[in-house]
Amino acid sequence: MQEIEAAIERLPAGEREAFESRVVARRCGLDALGPDEYRDLLASLDEAEREINAGRGLTGDDLRRKLPQWAAK
Repeated sequence: MQEIEAAIERLPAGEREAFESRVVARRCGLDALGPDEYRDLLASLDEAEREINAGRGLTGDDLRRKLPQWAAK
């Protein structure tokens, strides 16, 4: 594990970020999404960000209630 972590740290910043994004996507199941599903997920996340930035902050409970709605869009 230490050798892998050391190798990751030696990567140039851009490659390290790309690698980390791939790992997170794989861990969260995002790599299994089709192009349309991925686009829809990003649109849903953008909508959530706009709501938060507009001062319509959400509690954790609100997020749990809304997440299925956002993911279904």
